[in-house]
Amino acid sequence: MENEISGKTRLAGLYALPARHSFSPIMHTTAFQATGVDAVYLSFDVQPGRLGESIQAIRDLEMLGVNLSMPHKMEAVKHMDELSQAARLIGAINTIVNQDGKLIGHITDGIGCMESLKQNKIDIIGKRMTILGAGGAATAIITQAAIDGVAAIDVFNIKDDFYQKIEPKLAMIAEETNCQIQLHDLADEKQLADALATSSLLVNATNIGMAPNIDQMPIPDEKVLRKDLPVFDVIYHPGETKLLKAAKATGATAVNGLGMLLFQGAAAFKLWTGKEMPVDQIQPLLENEIKK
Repeated sequence: MENEISGKTRLAGLYALPARHSFSPIMHTTAFQATGVDAVYLSFDVQPGRLGESIQAIRDLEMLGVNLSMPHKMEAVKHMDELSQAARLIGAINTIVNQDGKLIGHITDGIGCMESLKQNKIDIIGKRMTILGAGGAATAIITQAAIDGVAAIDVFNIKDDFYQKIEPKLAMIAEETNCQIQLHDLADEKQLADALATSSLLVNATNIGMAPNIDQMPIPDEKVLRKDLPVFDVIYHPGETKLLKAAKATGATAVNGLGMLLFQGAAAFKLWTGKEMPVDQIQPLLENEIKK
């Protein structure tokens, strides 16, 4: 039975542009109802010029907090009273928690990835991993992996203008977390093969494999895959990319990004409420929404 809205009902939400396509409202409102939290979750299209006022509204309206998506993840940082370690290292946030008017910025994408790996019995702590891409999702994963105790991370990205910008950030993350992080050119096939030969996990954090590139793989040769190299792809639509199909063909564990989506939301939910999200109940809802 659904909770009734009362005079004490709290509000959480998503600030993005556009925001209406998000799965977050059904995820969080269902979780609020399931756990007896008197709150609702709504999506808000927030124009960049109104972000500061919209963040102040979290205090004024005594909201639980909000999630942030593009284009606000970096700009919102300057409006926070405090940042989590990962958010400070990355310079971006996707979750704001309102603690009696004090706004704390968090980034839960990396937490979502690490929790998904754990759920799939992939143990990477103290080991070496390889990640393809160095954008927002990749940086969140790299940072959380380093904080959690992954020993070494080989990062491969195309050698463009962004490559030069990300290098010092990765160096800063490595220094603070004592994780060995090296940036390489994605076009260097030998370097990639060498890295994968000593890795215990391959992560694809590029968009290669999703529409319209569903017939492409982010690696040049599937021969670098092997049975004891789990593969995690941040893409969740399609549910099985060409990379994941190739990994499964070798007998390796192959995991898509749905769990990352689910568990990053669960991390935000816990930050707001102190309660565990009922992920077994939420996962089929997400799967159905993605199919629509």
